[in-house]
Formats: sequence, C-alpha cells, structure tokens
Amino acid sequence: MRPEELDAELRLQVYLARCGIASRRKCEEYIAAGRVTVNGAVITRPGTKVGYADDIRFDGRPVEPERKSWYIALHKPPGYLCSQYDREGRRLAADLLKPYFSERLYNVGRLDFFSEGLIFFTNDGDFAAAVSHPSSGIEKDYRIELYDPVVSSVLDSFLKGVSIDSVVYKIRRYRIVARDVVNITLIEGKNRELRKLMDHAGWKIRKLTRVRIGPVRLNPIESGSYRLLTNDEVQWFLKRKKI
Repeated sequence: MRPEELDAELRLQVYLARCGIASRRKCEEYIAAGRVTVNGAVITRPGTKVGYADDIRFDGRPVEPERKSWYIALHKPPGYLCSQYDREGRRLAADLLKPYFSERLYNVGRLDFFSEGLIFFTNDGDFAAAVSHPSSGIEKDYRIELYDPVVSSVLDSFLKGVSIDSVVYKIRRYRIVARDVVNITLIEGKNRELRKLMDHAGWKIRKLTRVRIGPVRLNPIESGSYRLLTNDEVQWFLKRKKI
C-alpha cells in the first residue's frame, strides 16, 4: 500500500475486495446481508465510503487490505470443490494452496466438483472482476471426452444457441479432435453450461477439462499443482475490465 492511500476514502465493497474477502460484486452481497460492520455499526449500503483508519469487520473479525497481491493458476483435479467452505466436508481446491500461501485466496469463477483444469486464485478483487465479468469477453477453452460419438450438426446448433429451461446457452466455436473428443470455446460460461448442453444432446461426459483462460494455458501445470501468473498476463486481464 502506498503512503498516500492511507487517507483515501473508498467504497466499502472496494475496501473489502482489497482485503481479499471476495470480488467487489460478491462483497456487495455480503454487505447487503448485514455481514459487515464499520466502527461497530452494521452497514448494508454498498456505496458507503470508508477509510483505512476505520474499524471494518467481516463476520465479526477485523479485516485489513492485503500487503501483497497474488495471481495464481491452479490445475484443479476432479473431486475438489471451488468454494471457501463445504458443510459436507468435501475437499476444497483452495486447500491445495494453503501450504504455500498465508493470505486468504479465493477462486475466480468455478469448475464443478467433477471437472478439472485451469482455475485462477487471487486476493485482488479488481483482477477477479476483470476475469469473471461477461463484459470482458474472455475466452475459455474446454476439452470434453465423451462416451458417445461427436455429431457436428448438434455442435452447429450450439453455435446458434439452445434454450434449456428458458435459459439460452451458446458456444463461441468448437473443434472436433477425435470421434468422441471435442474442444469447445465459451465466453460467458453460465453455471454448468457444458454439462447442460451435453445432457441436452444426450451425450454422456467421460472427462471435462478447462485448458485455457484468455492467454493462459493449462499445460504444463500438473494436476494439483500451480504457477504464478506473469505480470504481462495479469495486465492482459486487467485491461479487459470495463470502466
């Protein structure tokens, strides 16, 4: 933190994001839910201005801005949950990073429990917002291995858009790799979008792997391992953030 920032006033959700709590949008939800206090008073209005001298608490514990920002690319194995907590006691992807980082890190977006591949972790809310917001238009590539043969006419319909339970799902492009393997590119990436599309087609997934987010590729990160993003990669994402 620069000395001149100590007297700066920030919107409460921005302050919380800098503390590594979550993205700005998620912090707005936490504020509205009454989980944040400022100088002992519960604040439910996200736009409230605060400063670094204020006593700000999340779920009763004091929070301060992180001294160092981390940008991490993790190869999530299948059987790990992208969440900060699971009441069922399932393994968390974040736990793979805890031996190496003392800061609170949270996942940017999600991969479902059975999927694997590339996912980012950070304590920088601005970076999380830049990566996850649909307006950034960041491509994500997935490799899908099926128990069924791939049919190009079905994939062509996905390019045009398919309505499932009144929600339209649409892919950016595809490339057939083998008789039962296809690479698919998404932009927005709605919840479980590819699994819903495959179910709609009557195809059963054998393996689903996210292999690329923007300029960052999964290879050669081994399953369960991570690498730090380069400064050029971080700046590439931050420049996509809409002002």
